[in-house]
Amino acid sequence: MKQAKKMLFLLLSLVLVLAACSSGGGSSTSTSSPVGSPSASPGSSPASSESPASEPSGGVIKIGALYNLTGGQASLDVPSLAGLQLAAEEINASGGINGKQIEVVSVDAKTDTTAAINGMQELIDVHKVVAVAGFSDTTFVTAAGPVAQSAGIPFVTSGATSPLIPELVGDYMFMAAFGDDAQSYAISDYAMEKLNAKTAWILTDTSSDFTNNVSIFFKERFTGKGGEILLEDKYDGATDNDFSAQITRLQSLNPQPDILMVSALPDKAGIVVKQIRDKGIDIPIVSADGFDTPALIEMGGVPQTNNVFFSTHVALESSDPLVSNFVAAYTAKTGHAPENAFAALGYDALKLIADAIARAGSEDPKAIRDALAATKGFKAVTGEISFETSRVPEKSVSIIRVQDGKFEFADQLTP
Repeated sequence: MKQAKKMLFLLLSLVLVLAACSSGGGSSTSTSSPVGSPSASPGSSPASSESPASEPSGGVIKIGALYNLTGGQASLDVPSLAGLQLAAEEINASGGINGKQIEVVSVDAKTDTTAAINGMQELIDVHKVVAVAGFSDTTFVTAAGPVAQSAGIPFVTSGATSPLIPELVGDYMFMAAFGDDAQSYAISDYAMEKLNAKTAWILTDTSSDFTNNVSIFFKERFTGKGGEILLEDKYDGATDNDFSAQITRLQSLNPQPDILMVSALPDKAGIVVKQIRDKGIDIPIVSADGFDTPALIEMGGVPQTNNVFFSTHVALESSDPLVSNFVAAYTAKTGHAPENAFAALGYDALKLIADAIARAGSEDPKAIRDALAATKGFKAVTGEISFETSRVPEKSVSIIRVQDGKFEFADQLTP
């Protein structure tokens, strides 16, 4: 059964990536960003460890940052890039890595899978980066990741969360975030234990690997612990903006569910919530880290976004010095507090790569990959990271409550 489920995820991911790639997209735009300057707002091991990026880069170490800085993913990826650049600035201010400064080379993938593939190719072939960090969504990672895998360039996704990413891409692929199984289980457990939910309605954006996976894992956990799904509904996040039909079907349920599980991407999360609330439905809404974006409140409104709960990677108001020091440094750099946990994930991804380069004592991508694979007990803002047994780290999950236009810490779970 477990193997069959794994094959289902693999096939689903492949279908979604191929569908997305066929939709077109322009070439990526590259901004070579020495740290501190503004930036634009499956596979097996390679046959050889040699790659165009394996030569030292003449006094600097080039690390690629491949993010969707425009389009529907921007509210996650812009903070991620800012966090990544902050980490590089801190390392450079402390003397760099092995005596060399980090140069972050940023490419905007424009929330387009073809641009993501082209952007990865550009980072490797043109800019000669030795490693790449990037993306907050599985669809873009599984599109661009095989390019890095084929070239033998380590790729650390800062925020994408499908637990199958390393298997889909290959042994040069690493995740800085926990898997969708962990965050979906955590929000399900919170709903059942703290919100006393016994029944649920699930609404899924079927256009994304991430949203499909979250709903599958949520249902698995919720029903596995005795909960009942009263209705599963869906929409196409690439095209749909009117959810009245789905909400009408929800309203027809008698009795009404105890919770509403809305598996949405950040550009539609607030819109769905607002339309539900504007129909007079005040049932608690739960979700995963696709809700961890200022766009939730900007599009959803206040008080419509009250009584909303989501799982994510860190509570930014934590008193943990790793968290509070990051928040202070990010605020000093950008002039405002971190927008969401994805800022911290970008920071962690760059620090993780830098740690591996330092331990490898080399800019050779294969040596960096091997050092990443040997990572154990790395202290990150979003939790401790080890890759000894899996390239998907096991971490605790933070639960956030939305109240009066603010994100508030509600709980921390380790499912």
